[in-house]
Amino acid sequence: MPARSGGMQRNECMSVISVTPEASRHTVATRRADGRPSRDDVVMTQFRNDQLMTEVLSEFAHTLANRYEVSEVLYRLAEHIVEILGAVGTGVALTDADGRLHPVTGINELSLGLETLEERLQEGPCVDAYLLGKVVRVSDLSKPPDQWPRWNKEARERNVRAVLGVPLQVRDESLGAVNIYSAEPREWHDTDVKVACILADMAASYVANASALEESRRTTEQLREALESRIIIEQAKGVLANELRCTVDQAFVVLREHARRNGASLRQVAHAVVHLGLRPPRKGGER
Repeated sequence: MPARSGGMQRNECMSVISVTPEASRHTVATRRADGRPSRDDVVMTQFRNDQLMTEVLSEFAHTLANRYEVSEVLYRLAEHIVEILGAVGTGVALTDADGRLHPVTGINELSLGLETLEERLQEGPCVDAYLLGKVVRVSDLSKPPDQWPRWNKEARERNVRAVLGVPLQVRDESLGAVNIYSAEPREWHDTDVKVACILADMAASYVANASALEESRRTTEQLREALESRIIIEQAKGVLANELRCTVDQAFVVLREHARRNGASLRQVAHAVVHLGLRPPRKGGER
């Protein structure tokens, strides 16, 4: 495995700034005849994203002062990255004692699938961001250079067109990396990178604070178990949503209520749905 760089190389991430309208084009609802956002839209987009960043920083400052599950914190941070940057997915991978990356969370099946693929191949944007200790920007996966042929092919087949890889670092120590996926070719502007780095640094701080660097292997194993639970739960949600003709959020409510009524864990119920044919009734007894 290639040697990691010795120090911080993320100059892009050293300053904290607000998210600009350019970095959050997806939030602009109306545009002028020439295709550019109107001044009012620019102001409202700036205000909205400033609010989002303030809420995120406040939420996680409060969390750090209390007991927390690292897996849940990383999942929430991934959700916020998607919300602020308008991505289609985000995944987080941490390193084990042997220097191999393992996925620990992803916000959807797309993210989990691509993170798992990187783990198997040990190639991709997350791996490079971790090994090099710097941000990896790819604005269009269909254009050369094709840096990771096997991973790239699978990503494009899943309709991912651009990716941003951001290392998770505490001081000079690399803990892993975050992948951010776009469904369209995208120029990752400096503002995108800085926002991603702020949230990645927060994630790294939580991991370091919870486990200390010398305990990172044990923490990674716990997170892998949490990932396995999340995968089976996502699969069960899909099965129930299809059979009950409801949304995945409604399917999750069905899973959760059945688990509570029967004193079982969500993972146990999800496993029974996927592998044993369990079909919990909807509220009111509807199937």
